[in-house]
Amino acid sequence: MAKKTEEHCSFCGRPYSQTGTMLAGISAYICSDCAQQAQKIFKEEILPSSTKLPSALADEELPRPSEMKAFMDQYVIGQDAAKRTLAVAVYNHYKRLRYNASHTSDDDVEIEKSNIVMVGETGTGKTLLARTIARLLN
Repeated sequence: MAKKTEEHCSFCGRPYSQTGTMLAGISAYICSDCAQQAQKIFKEEILPSSTKLPSALADEELPRPSEMKAFMDQYVIGQDAAKRTLAVAVYNHYKRLRYNASHTSDDDVEIEKSNIVMVGETGTGKTLLARTIARLLN
């Protein structure tokens, strides 16, 4: 009968007998100390960077939806309803990002990103709309 070896943390290498609590993955283990350290890294370094505004809009005035639509009018013919809807959605998205960046405490409700789905036949201008608004916002 084979002797069972003691599990070791895949990060720090300490055995189960020294850590007491260990989470098992498919082929790896993590002790509670390493899990807490990983959580701290995610909170301090990785998650805040995902809520940063693009540098082009961090300090500048965000264009109003009417200004965004006027810019798109220079490049896209027709599609007025789509341009208005896209301009308002993008404006609201950046308002949420700015709100999250200025209100960063643990008590606040965190607002997630918003998604836009553009559906239509090939050649109707979906990609052109997206590229045009991206050009405006850098």
